[in-house]
Amino acid sequence: MFEHKKIQGLEDFFVELNNRREQGVYFYRINGYNEKVQDFVLKYYQAARQSGVVIEGKIPNPDEKNLAYYGEIMGMEFKMSLEFFTASLGKWLPRMNQYQRETVAASIYNSLDSMRNAGKNENMLKNAYIKFMCWLYYKFERIVSQLGQNKVPKILYEGEISNYELTLISILSNAGCDVILLQYQGDQGYRKLDSDAKLSEELVIPGLSAFPEFFNLKWMIQEIQRQQNTERLYGILPESRNCTNAWLEGKGLVDIQTDIRSRGEDPKLFYNSLIRISGVEDKLTYQNELYQFQLELKNSGRRLVILDEAIPKPSMEEIGAIRRKNYANYEQMLLDLAGNIQYTANLELQRLMHKAFLDIFLEEVKKTDVNLNRLTNKAVYLLCWLKRYQGDLFSNWKLPQISCFIYLGGCKDENEAMFLRFLARLPIDVLILVPNQNVTCVLEDPVLYEIHYTESLNVAKFPRETGELQIGTAAYHAERELDNLMYQDSGIYRNQQYGKAISVTLRTMYEEIAILWEQELKYRPNFSTQDDTVNMPVIFAKVSGVKNGNVTGYWSAIKKLMVGDVLLIKEVPYINSTEYNPIKAHATEFYKNGKVQKAKIRAHPAYPYGVLRDEIQEHILEKLQILIERNIIRGTFENGTEYTIVATILNLNKEIVRLLQKFDFTRKNPKVIYINPTEKPISLEDSIVTAFLNLVGFDVVFFVPTGYQSIEQHFRNRLMEEHQIGEYLYDLRVPNFASISSNSNTRQSWRERIFKRGT
Repeated sequence: MFEHKKIQGLEDFFVELNNRREQGVYFYRINGYNEKVQDFVLKYYQAARQSGVVIEGKIPNPDEKNLAYYGEIMGMEFKMSLEFFTASLGKWLPRMNQYQRETVAASIYNSLDSMRNAGKNENMLKNAYIKFMCWLYYKFERIVSQLGQNKVPKILYEGEISNYELTLISILSNAGCDVILLQYQGDQGYRKLDSDAKLSEELVIPGLSAFPEFFNLKWMIQEIQRQQNTERLYGILPESRNCTNAWLEGKGLVDIQTDIRSRGEDPKLFYNSLIRISGVEDKLTYQNELYQFQLELKNSGRRLVILDEAIPKPSMEEIGAIRRKNYANYEQMLLDLAGNIQYTANLELQRLMHKAFLDIFLEEVKKTDVNLNRLTNKAVYLLCWLKRYQGDLFSNWKLPQISCFIYLGGCKDENEAMFLRFLARLPIDVLILVPNQNVTCVLEDPVLYEIHYTESLNVAKFPRETGELQIGTAAYHAERELDNLMYQDSGIYRNQQYGKAISVTLRTMYEEIAILWEQELKYRPNFSTQDDTVNMPVIFAKVSGVKNGNVTGYWSAIKKLMVGDVLLIKEVPYINSTEYNPIKAHATEFYKNGKVQKAKIRAHPAYPYGVLRDEIQEHILEKLQILIERNIIRGTFENGTEYTIVATILNLNKEIVRLLQKFDFTRKNPKVIYINPTEKPISLEDSIVTAFLNLVGFDVVFFVPTGYQSIEQHFRNRLMEEHQIGEYLYDLRVPNFASISSNSNTRQSWRERIFKRGT
């Protein structure tokens, strides 16, 4: 008979009998959950499957066939004696040795004797005995022959145990079994059977809560299978592993400059860092400190990669170089894609990369919103970046060398954050610099070490060479701070303060055009700024007819609008389709796969806008993309009109280009007045240009005295507000506006009243 002992820790369950602190077995009830309990139960479950019994639900009662077989072999005799029980076990369970028979027989006798003392009659004792014998044969035969051995057999019972089940499991426990009762509903049911808790101990450890709904034996089987699959994924593990940040002293750049060999002494560890420094300590010295820092790293012989503002997206060629297939599950995906990690120059480094890749993505798999296709795309991005930078980071690498990866500007998206977290699990110091505190870095990691400074500085490029080093004076930084006070959410805007803008077309009354025409954009209805983008309220209208038939007043009203940066178009068409356009030959190169190829356009010798401000060039190309993808012009994606759009917008008139160059998105915007007094059709190119100018922020007004369809013939949908202001007049000639008075009250001459023609 074995005594029940108390554990000092859950690992005691897995200690062999001869090595236990006290010779005995453990019988415990688990009524609460935490991660430590989860890990223990998983391990115990596997031990019980290998050398014990797992009971899910109830132990089935012996059926008629079971009882008939028992009667055939053993007969129905019953004697309440130790000798009878020992002899019966020898016949019924012949694989048991003498010691096991005697131990189990003694345990049965003690249990039945307790029942007799509790008032059970002979017949009840006999029925209980036969039930126990059947259960021993049909459910526990595999462990009774292991009793008393150095490797203690295990029983795991899930659910609310019954009286007879508790009695039999106590018999086996007393005979040499460890037992765990998993009680998801708590201890109340058990206490009805064993009110003083004499038969077992309750597991009491800090931090226990109620069992989660997912936790049961079925989940354990799946979890064990997942763990086994994970072990197969990893294959041969590296001999070394990372010790990230544990050695830091909190000195930022100085820590990274610390000699590799003085960081730690364990030869199985490499000592690296993952640090993010937000803000700057001293604006005047910050850039010089960075320059000296990278110079010191280079002089020490460490390999170094520095990136500014963004990690360039993988090219189509890089993505195409990653071998991949269609996958049914994430295990297939990870196993196959991990095969792209090749570093034959150093097998240990290849294993480190392989393990870091799996660590990162197995963490991702645990997220509830995981999507296999999205996960595959992330993995491809990471592998592309690894292939791109591994040569610079690891050429001729060997332990304990630590490379350095510096990223100025902070992670903009999940892909960048994942890549840097991956690098931080390799022999690399990863340093993220976010000097501008208005910028958000999305990277999160439990081991990330953060340093925060109160000052903020806008630094777009890491100072690598002395010629790139730009340091602001104290007066310069003071002026920048004053700018922030004056121009941040104040309604006052610095010249060219914003580099991005979105046009919002206003729906107005005709009379409002003249009122809004000379207003700066910031004073117009619905003007706003958000982050680094301006929402520009613009006019895009067609004025049909002549008010009161007053031709002189008509021209005078138009003359009033011809102030400031106005492009007047009075010859129809403005752009003739037959005119030579040098961009046409390259249009198919400049637009592919539904995207305007910005980099290729800006690098091409035929590109005419390279002299413009960078933000205006980006503004033009962005609105070109929008003009095409919104399918604004008829024929787009049907007959190649998208290439006409590309060629037209990249060959704008010099006057328009100059208006764009000086355009400040918060001030007065450029204007276009297009007059079409005849039946001449407006060209497709004219429609393209005016729709584009509306998108970039111009006010565009068409004056069509005839009321004929004109510009809208080439638009797929109604874009402009049309104002019907009077009767339609025909064959008017656009006058020399220098001779026109801006006084709209001028009376009509008799000739105008008769012939309805301008002079």
